[in-house]
Amino acid sequence: MSIAYVIVAVVTIAANAGIAAADFAKAEFVLANSAEVKLPPYWVPWLATAKAAGATGLLIGLIAFPPLAIAAATGLVLFYLGAVGAHIRTRVLYNIYFPGFYLALATASLLLALATR
Repeated sequence: MSIAYVIVAVVTIAANAGIAAADFAKAEFVLANSAEVKLPPYWVPWLATAKAAGATGLLIGLIAFPPLAIAAATGLVLFYLGAVGAHIRTRVLYNIYFPGFYLALATASLLLALATR
């Protein structure tokens, strides 16, 4: 296991756990952004659960079961591809760097997890 993988995975875990907590807390910025991309508010807790599951899977994969990290990172990549797509579809581009940042973290985690196999 490389140091780069551990660092990127830990940052990805922390970022996703943090944004999932904000989603669960229904933070003002979360609800505002969701409304802008035409996401119904009742979806927010479900999407938060997906982010939290990805973070948890990465953590367990990092500590004990590496295939789970690959699955979790893959799920996060797909999740954030959908988020970027939602921003593009609704032409909410001024803040597309937020899902883009999370997509980059998830992609880096996936690629480094695959490289350490």
